[in-house]
Amino acid sequence: MIETDLLPRRRCQELFEAAARSAARQGAAEIEVTLTASNEALTRFANNEIHQNVAERASFLSVRAVLDHRTARATTNRLDAEGIADVVEQAVLLTKSSEPDPDLQPLYEDDANVDTARYAESAARCGPAERARSVGEAIRRVESEGQTAAGIYSVNHHAEAVLNSRGVYRYYHETLTQCSITAMGPDSSGWAKASSTVHEDVDPVALARRAARKAKLSANPRELEPGRYTVVLEPAAVLDLVGQIFPDFSGTALHDQRSFLNERLGQKLFGETISIWDHADCPLQTGAPFDGEGVPRRMLALVERGIPKEVAWSRAAASRTGVEPTGHGFPLPNEVGEAPVNIVMAGGRATLDELVAGVERGILVTRLWYIREVEPYDKIMTGMTRDGTFLIENGEIAGGLKNFRFNQSVVELLNHVEAMSESVRASGEEAIDMVVPGMKVHEFHFTEVTRF
Repeated sequence: MIETDLLPRRRCQELFEAAARSAARQGAAEIEVTLTASNEALTRFANNEIHQNVAERASFLSVRAVLDHRTARATTNRLDAEGIADVVEQAVLLTKSSEPDPDLQPLYEDDANVDTARYAESAARCGPAERARSVGEAIRRVESEGQTAAGIYSVNHHAEAVLNSRGVYRYYHETLTQCSITAMGPDSSGWAKASSTVHEDVDPVALARRAARKAKLSANPRELEPGRYTVVLEPAAVLDLVGQIFPDFSGTALHDQRSFLNERLGQKLFGETISIWDHADCPLQTGAPFDGEGVPRRMLALVERGIPKEVAWSRAAASRTGVEPTGHGFPLPNEVGEAPVNIVMAGGRATLDELVAGVERGILVTRLWYIREVEPYDKIMTGMTRDGTFLIENGEIAGGLKNFRFNQSVVELLNHVEAMSESVRASGEEAIDMVVPGMKVHEFHFTEVTRF
């Protein structure tokens, strides 16, 4: 057990007891308290210079009251006696004025203590001088190629706890280090990003080297006719595109008839090589091993050998269907219900270079952005490539390409996977970080060349 002064365990208990006493005085015996605290420090750079160093420390107390099948929540950052009394009063008043919810469950009941951490002391100690040194070295690496660097380097220490009147006490804290670098040439750019709870796993200089290499290789980009091509998607691009489907792996989405999995669970939908889990305990994952009500997260086999098998269930959705909750519910009240948030996808044994070597003529994609859903049943997405799009000829990078817009079904894509690299923790812009491989995919649909 690693103690932290960010949100001490004893302090969590004291704050909960103060809230519970205040609620009891107002006739609300049943409350749930969520406590969060974070200490985030960030160094931002652009035009090869550090231009911003910020640090923010914040703590919040959120109270949810339950009365006669009604519930509501109020949140404050005032953790003194007056602030606690005020937020409890707001929560109770909002609860009394809300409409009854027939699906509302009693507060979760469990006296098992769940106390976990993913903590790196080196991240917690990483101050502005260390970040400035690392960023300075990264900038110099990009400058040496005649390019301009921009990006961020941040460390975040986060803690959270969920306590309720029925004995639940869940506690979790973690450190997360993150670095994103874009290297820009006159007519090209390259990008690299990494995040990890292990501070030493994030190397700004290595990321700068990768981004600068991409910007150099994609200089003087040529224009290629849109169409269907074999592509190699780097893990960040896989995350950005495949990550769009996971909100549909939800009992509430199935109940509301808004999931592409309606009438498809248990049927072969993707290729044989596609297996995906929600796995909160995976060493490469982050986040608390419990949900917004304190229910422990269960590992889910979302897809097994191309067959969608399991979905996430909140307590309310599980009760409607007669199944067990899986620990993936969002804090109540909410309209979404639940979703898997710790995605781990099976990969292969190839390296990215080996995936490229297996392509006679195709395109290498670093990452995607501006992704939007076009059609929900086959999960057709549109978006654009950016920061490193390359022509592959005879198994080698033949030069940079101007970026494309694509219209691509994710269902189709996951049926067209020919080979995969080893799965890694990937960071992108459009979805939360996931553990995914790079992919070689045939018949990827590019619709036009973009102006960006």
